[in-house]
Amino acid sequence: MPEPRFLIVRLGSLGDIVHTFPAVSGLRESFPKAQIVWLTHPRWKPLVESSGLATEIWETETRSSQSLREIITRIRKGRFEEAIDYQGLWKSAALPFFGGVSRRIGFSSQAIREFGVPILYTDRVRCTQTHIAGQNGELSQRAGARNGVAPVALAVPTIQEVFVLQLLRGFGFERYVVLSPAGGWRSKCWPPDRYGALCRKIRDNLGIRCVLNYGPGEDDVAAAVKAASRDADPIPYNGSLSQLMALLRNAVCIVGGDTGPLHLAVALGTPAVAIFGPTDPARNGPYRTGDRSGDDSPIDVVLRSPHAATTYKRGDQPATSILEIDVDTVFDAVRRQIEVRQ
Repeated sequence: MPEPRFLIVRLGSLGDIVHTFPAVSGLRESFPKAQIVWLTHPRWKPLVESSGLATEIWETETRSSQSLREIITRIRKGRFEEAIDYQGLWKSAALPFFGGVSRRIGFSSQAIREFGVPILYTDRVRCTQTHIAGQNGELSQRAGARNGVAPVALAVPTIQEVFVLQLLRGFGFERYVVLSPAGGWRSKCWPPDRYGALCRKIRDNLGIRCVLNYGPGEDDVAAAVKAASRDADPIPYNGSLSQLMALLRNAVCIVGGDTGPLHLAVALGTPAVAIFGPTDPARNGPYRTGDRSGDDSPIDVVLRSPHAATTYKRGDQPATSILEIDVDTVFDAVRRQIEVRQ
């Protein structure tokens, strides 16, 4: 019997794609010779490539009607037996539907935030797992995977690792902590002035410099952190995705909220101190398929106020609950991460 031909739909974003990798790895583990075509936004093609899970990667820009017409035509010609929509939005569910894929697997209404989307699926999976990576794995199991999730090894180009190492040596250091202060929702981000104070404590007490990672549209956050850091002088960094992967893989630790760079760092094996507010770490926190280090201690430290109320409503100011996490608490977690692994 020939191996199946799967269409995987996960258009974005960074953290969500990272949390989809274990599920697609589970699919690949059960169907090692299957054709797995991953449909994503052009921005994320290098990230999907780094996983080595897809046979082909197709790009589409959902804001372009021409791009949508072209990809739907391509899906029709692809003659897929099954499509798995790990995104659960109208724009992702519509692609295999209009592409004529006969079996379309997605989440049931209990796990989807856009009303009515499951009507476009033939198989609607009611999830029992809490973490989104595990829920994604349940979609893979509906498609026939023996295990919902499996380990993932992301490849980082050697040339990028060399580039980042030489860059940091130019500043006079090789060991560093990455700070990732920004995020799509300001309400789930720890304040910049506290990141600055943390940077000072790390340098003064541990003798380690910080690298300040930020992305497009986050210049104001980076500037505020740098100003608050004063003479701790973190190195601002906003390089390419491949360079970011090299930076994260070689860090001694990352500090950040529920954002893509933190989840990418975890996928690359870097210990994390994750600061959570309104979003639930049980669903969206750091995820490792093993989730344990060799000494049977948790690899990642997750900090969240016991008074935090879970909500995915976006706000432009830090949530009250995230303000309850002080600088000393985060520094103590960073110190423990570094001391355990010295």
